[in-house]
Amino acid sequence: MKDMQAHLEKLQVQIAECEMIRDLATDLRKRELFARLAEHFKVLSSEIEKAMAVPDTVLGSKPQEPLVEE
Repeated sequence: MKDMQAHLEKLQVQIAECEMIRDLATDLRKRELFARLAEHFKVLSSEIEKAMAVPDTVLGSKPQEPLVEE
């Protein structure tokens, strides 16, 4: 859960930075690019928040081991 919280906080910082760059950009293409990036980060942030809202009993308290194909 700490990993998810840390990632969520990082995304929130990235959203703010993208919005600031979008607002300061004079080039229309850059403005549109940073607006799209901010919206993408908002979607990712929302998905993490939804996942964090799910009780541990559903997600399981034991981390999953990586799938190893032989």
